[in-house]
Amino acid sequence: MGKILMKKTLLSLITAGVLLNTAAWTPGASAAEALKQKDEIKVAMMPNYPPLEFKDPATDQLTGMDYDLGMEIGKRLNRKISWQEIGFEQMVNAVATKRVDMILSGMTDTKPRQDIATFVDYYNSGPQFYTTVAHKEINTMLDLCGKKVGTSRRTTFPAEIAAWSTANCTPAGKPAIVVVGAEGTADARTQLRQGRIEGVVQGSETLPYIMNLEKNTYKPLGKAFAYQVTGIGISKDDSALIDGVKGALTAMIADGTYLKILSKWGLQDGAIKEVTINKGQ
Repeated sequence: MGKILMKKTLLSLITAGVLLNTAAWTPGASAAEALKQKDEIKVAMMPNYPPLEFKDPATDQLTGMDYDLGMEIGKRLNRKISWQEIGFEQMVNAVATKRVDMILSGMTDTKPRQDIATFVDYYNSGPQFYTTVAHKEINTMLDLCGKKVGTSRRTTFPAEIAAWSTANCTPAGKPAIVVVGAEGTADARTQLRQGRIEGVVQGSETLPYIMNLEKNTYKPLGKAFAYQVTGIGISKDDSALIDGVKGALTAMIADGTYLKILSKWGLQDGAIKEVTINKGQ
């Protein structure tokens, strides 16, 4: 695509974004032109984080909030979404090396990740402690001081647990939380049920789903103890896709589709009102 055409395309996308406040953004014209070199959009996802992304046990098909959002974005950009199952720790590199076009897998937008990819932010979240109902002695977050708490080692949660422990356990004269890295939240829950750890941290948005799935098994401890922005990671030099995804999401918010998808999965509490770029810290 020539430089002149690209400039015209990006100008069209920006203009479309401005008009989104008063009109729904439809697939075609600007987005299709900007993305015409892509027959499909390759999207990285690791389906092990329900209800954001997982495989339906009955059909083994991808499903979840992120899946629904991705399919709707593809529809509005008039492009097929090709889901690529990639390990979470490999996703940012996959975008940087152009193995995939974007990441839509519950990834937290952070400053270090922004050095490699641009994030179109679409959801608010935060880490939350919980334990099993069998742990009668653990009823508050401070009760976890000096105990083992598991969480996915590939996320920002280990560092956030350590920071919370330093800010809360130490001043209370209690020993620090022992952070145990797990392969994912499912692995952490298994360790919790087996008694190898006393608590788990995962995104607050996923906990109600897990508690409903495994009734009378877990109990939350307090509320989310940090604020996070979840974003769609895209190559920093792919301005057309960045603007296209932002425009599609903005239109989805305006016409109610975005909130409808979140509500379907019980995740409406984390809804955003405005799409931002690289808002994470």
